[in-house]
Amino acid sequence: MLRIALIAHAHFPIREPFAGGIEAHVFHLTRALVARGHAVTLFAAPGTDLGCSDPALTIQELPRTAAASVPWPLPGAVKESHHRAFTGLMADLATAEDAFDVVHNHSLNPVPVLAATRLRAPVLTTLHTPPFPMLEAAVGAVARTRLMFAAVSERSAASWAHVGIRRLTVVRNGIDVEGWPLGAGGEHLVWSGRILPEKAPHLAIDAARRAGRRLVLAGPVSDPDYFRLDIEPRLDDRITYAGHLDRETLAVLIGGAAAALVTPLWDEPYGQVAAEAMACGTPVVAFATGGLPELVDERCGCLVPPGDVDAMAAAVADASRLSRSLVRKVAVAEHGLAAMVDNYLALYQALVAERGG
Repeated sequence: MLRIALIAHAHFPIREPFAGGIEAHVFHLTRALVARGHAVTLFAAPGTDLGCSDPALTIQELPRTAAASVPWPLPGAVKESHHRAFTGLMADLATAEDAFDVVHNHSLNPVPVLAATRLRAPVLTTLHTPPFPMLEAAVGAVARTRLMFAAVSERSAASWAHVGIRRLTVVRNGIDVEGWPLGAGGEHLVWSGRILPEKAPHLAIDAARRAGRRLVLAGPVSDPDYFRLDIEPRLDDRITYAGHLDRETLAVLIGGAAAALVTPLWDEPYGQVAAEAMACGTPVVAFATGGLPELVDERCGCLVPPGDVDAMAAAVADASRLSRSLVRKVAVAEHGLAAMVDNYLALYQALVAERGG
């Protein structure tokens, strides 16, 4: 049995319905590690709820300052609160030398990366995003140390190559395929994810109209102005918004669709919504960007040039004719949670062995 500390970010609680892919990732990884017989302490935002009462699971809330807790915090208050929370956490972990065998960081914050060398326990950091300035600077500062990093796709690893990380491996994300059962399909299209410009649901609307199909959008509204100006005015009886759905309801919606549209305008590190759709047997039509070409091939969907709405609309008919059972088979075999957990546990064991644990 390993004693594992998992550090989540402090932006959103880890609970359903998920605010995004990282929340889902940490939720399922934590539960899977506990199910494998390990003792896990999850450090996460207030309100975190994994729906698990196993005595091997401990949830410790990251503190939030009073200035960051008000409905409309002053500029910089939330950032400062996160900085203080992670600084305090890493100081505690550094003094509690024998509390954990391994620390796994998912925080997206520079503090755990910079402070990792002070811990006796080995620290693994998963890079869930392309480089952004503060995190890139922190990783660059420790890139030549023996700290271990994991990228979630080959494309994501390539995006970090210029930083010169000495120890960088790839552990592909995995999804809980049992939570995304095979659906019967239907005639409508579906788009799911966080609703904000870089995810580009407005392009999914364009593609659906050109393909002559109904489209249902689902997911949290992360950018209210974008939704109000670019999405809401285009909703009608053919283009509808189902809201921020729990997993069970979302799986029914996706499983009843002819195809799922995936439309990122940024370098998507992995593409979790594509894997979830595939697990439901729903073929994917996606922009060929970021990690999506590592998930989607001719067995389970179609890739089109990034931003090409006409190509996406034209691909819908071909994708809809694919075997739904084969699409799910690919998802289960290649994108399931078990393989991801196996890979992380192998990394944990190797890091513990290096430290003489």
